[in-house]
Amino acid sequence: MAAHWRGELQENTMRVAPKRSHKLQFARLAAVTAAMSAGLLGATQPVAAETTLQDEFDAVFSGSVTATPAAHSAQDNPGVDVGTTSTGASQSSGPAPAPLPVLVPVAAPQAPPPSKPVETKLSISQFVDVPVAGDAPGPFRYSGRADAYIDVQGSTLGLDDSWTFTLRPEFTWGKDSNGVIGLIPNNTALFRGEGAGDFDLSASVSKRWKSGTKLTVGKVNVLDLGGKLPVVGSNGHHGFQNLSVALPPSAIIANTITGALLEVPTDNALYRLWVFDPDSQFERTGFETAFGSGVGFLGSVTVPLKIGGKPGYYALKLSGSTRNDINARSLPAALVPAPGSSFGNTRGEFAAVFAGYQFLGVYPEAPGKGWGIFGQVYGSLGDPTFLDYSGFIGVSGNPRGRPQDRFGAAVFQYSLTDELVSVLATRLGLEDERGVELFYTVGVADKFEVTANAQLIDSAVAARDTGVLLGMRLNATF
Repeated sequence: MAAHWRGELQENTMRVAPKRSHKLQFARLAAVTAAMSAGLLGATQPVAAETTLQDEFDAVFSGSVTATPAAHSAQDNPGVDVGTTSTGASQSSGPAPAPLPVLVPVAAPQAPPPSKPVETKLSISQFVDVPVAGDAPGPFRYSGRADAYIDVQGSTLGLDDSWTFTLRPEFTWGKDSNGVIGLIPNNTALFRGEGAGDFDLSASVSKRWKSGTKLTVGKVNVLDLGGKLPVVGSNGHHGFQNLSVALPPSAIIANTITGALLEVPTDNALYRLWVFDPDSQFERTGFETAFGSGVGFLGSVTVPLKIGGKPGYYALKLSGSTRNDINARSLPAALVPAPGSSFGNTRGEFAAVFAGYQFLGVYPEAPGKGWGIFGQVYGSLGDPTFLDYSGFIGVSGNPRGRPQDRFGAAVFQYSLTDELVSVLATRLGLEDERGVELFYTVGVADKFEVTANAQLIDSAVAARDTGVLLGMRLNATF
């Protein structure tokens, strides 16, 4: 995961560079599209000129987190949550660049500014929502989340700046609505495992080589990956709120993981390999379980592809683990089969994801702004994985007339593994979960956003009526 954004994209005119190596053009394409990604998040600061593809689109390559139906009993109010260790960056307000050429757009080479010894960011969001249709209880609920991002350069500790030490505290408060309608959490920022507390701290160390290869070791909060997805760019504080779209569940990768994360850029693609403890490390140091449930892995490859002169990114991700039981810590008790049941005894799990993120419009008069479409399909081998397939498709971006604002619309469907549904049939009737999410964000000032959100959810709990949830979110980022 990216520990920080090391510099700012200079306010210069985009041009087509003379013929260079594919790797150089690949990195520069990433810098330009990084500006787009930051702009789609409503950001207002420049993006790092030397930022590489793996920095900006970690989530494209590593993809998803454990789908954990919410921290409530399925009979009471079942639901689900997950957690780049990046300190964030955004778009320049300087002079508009020339229109993007049909060929690969690249930023003119600029010397990056020196890194600060310690870089920090604080993002705080407050939520109010209420169910307005269905059989869920209807009072307003108020809640919030605060995330801090602290990156310490190696030179501060007597090393060189190819090393970065990251601290990532998080805190939530209030009463959320996860589980009152659907199993998948409707508010990604406020997901917690059943019985979990409100505070956690992640810590990791990263080493980056001149080739761009990067290795991160430690405890990593996966939620931040969603904010780096091109087009969809959502992390709980910004963009979509439903976990189904913000950070698509895999049922294998937990919300917070401990392990080693390697990323290797090549001339034509970016490769990633993760090895991690498959148990959620939320409120743990990472040493308590120490791979007691097996070993998890993720391997992915992504390639850039321009369609109609607009940048796109397409990724294939394979994940799995050697565990031989259901990931009970990530599920509410009502969805955990009784001991001795026929589900959760198979050793090993495996899943595959194909995802695409394609810009359809970019605005030369508003650097870093635009809009596009995105989608994903997922499939697993089932037992002991509690999801067997899923998919979603959507559109998101900035209105051209108000590029400081942002909109989004998406539809999704998730299926619990058939064997799990059968085992639980006498306890709880389950089916596929489907839904639609719409949002509109108004950029009030450089550091503030107000978002209106509406979700229609046909719950996986068969006895529940289709519900509608309306909400508001106020975010401040410093």
